[in-house]
Amino acid sequence: MYKKLAAIAAIATLSTGPALADTLDDVVDRGTLRCGVVLDFPPIGYRDANNEPAGFDVDYCNDLAEALEVEAEVLPVTWAERLPVIVTGRADVVFGATSDSLARARTVGFTIPYAIYYAQGVVNKDSGIESFEDIRGKRVAAAIGTVPEQEWLKIAAEWGEEKNYQGYQSENEVFLAVAQGKADIGITTNTAILPITQQYDSVVAGPRMPWTTDYTSVVGKREDVTWLNYLNLFVTHQVRSGRYDELWGKYVGGDAPELRIPGVMY
Repeated sequence: MYKKLAAIAAIATLSTGPALADTLDDVVDRGTLRCGVVLDFPPIGYRDANNEPAGFDVDYCNDLAEALEVEAEVLPVTWAERLPVIVTGRADVVFGATSDSLARARTVGFTIPYAIYYAQGVVNKDSGIESFEDIRGKRVAAAIGTVPEQEWLKIAAEWGEEKNYQGYQSENEVFLAVAQGKADIGITTNTAILPITQQYDSVVAGPRMPWTTDYTSVVGKREDVTWLNYLNLFVTHQVRSGRYDELWGKYVGGDAPELRIPGVMY
């Protein structure tokens, strides 16, 4: 009799155990959406004249918070911190121009693309760099943990010029190194060229890099399928509503690039 009662109690305990809350529930219950955003990536993420977070990614964070009817909290992160803030639970989502590589997908979850970039250099005006081939023998800088760094190091290895590479914690440090002549070229994305060349008199637009277009995604917890599904719906809604085109025009200018990857169905 006692064994039977114990078995029934065990089954009841298993069936009535605490439900696992997902990020969507956590955000709504908390009343705050914590967004990791890279703020040294103008005009996508930066600080305005009042030192407040601003840019394309910041507006996306605010739009998502509005859709969830919660407050937005922007957490400034470096390029290298984009994945750790999700894994450790410091942020609910990251808007940070993050490429959806298979290696990264073992650690965090990705949405469908929400922005597209291509890599381009900013060069010191006295560097003599006009074409991609002109980079041979020059000092190259990029932010640590970014696709430009990863792709450039492959080329540097082929050229035997790894010693000429300089890695920095932030893109602002990369741009400053180029402006001061400590590096000949800094590799960034096309969207950063105009504001950086306007900021520094000694920096001009450089050549485009040869690797492929960079499709970037919103980042969330890998195991939280409900949250990733919601984020995918949000990205889709931004496009359908015209908000994506509006914000791209506001911060970058020109027509917003097509987010659909050729030959891939979303």
